[in-house]
Amino acid sequence: MAAAFNLDPASRDFFTTILESVTRRIAGSAQVTGLTRAPLMEAISEVVAAAARDAFEKGGDVVPSTKAIIMGVVRGSGATKDAALQILSHSARIIIHHSAERNGNLAAAVKGVILGAIASARMMGVETAKAASTAAQGALEGASEAGSVTVERALGALKEPVMLPQPLAN
Repeated sequence: MAAAFNLDPASRDFFTTILESVTRRIAGSAQVTGLTRAPLMEAISEVVAAAARDAFEKGGDVVPSTKAIIMGVVRGSGATKDAALQILSHSARIIIHHSAERNGNLAAAVKGVILGAIASARMMGVETAKAASTAAQGALEGASEAGSVTVERALGALKEPVMLPQPLAN
């Protein structure tokens, strides 16, 4: 399950590659586990950790990478409402924890997680603000696992404005 994603940051479809790979792996895991909570969360942890590790190590743009991971998890799980929010929070926690472990660009990782949550809100059947706040909470949980300095950096990143795509900004 933790196999490499064969990501090439020079590729113009880096975002699409991550999105499709994560979606496919999560959907496969959801079928195998029958969407039961603990095994699915474990599978999500493995897929998200592998995707984040590969994205950070390849040196691509962290914002679209983490956005694609979040969107792929949501799409692949097929979960909605509270179940989707739990998966979102869990995924955000894993991404930020792995970003901190690798001394990655934490602000970019947080921004990507939030943008992925916003882009996935409709699919989850929740309001955009609820998705964004759930992702932010998960990001803070991941940061707290990595230490107080990381929490301060994550809080700083969460205070930065996020530029929304035009359809959402209106």
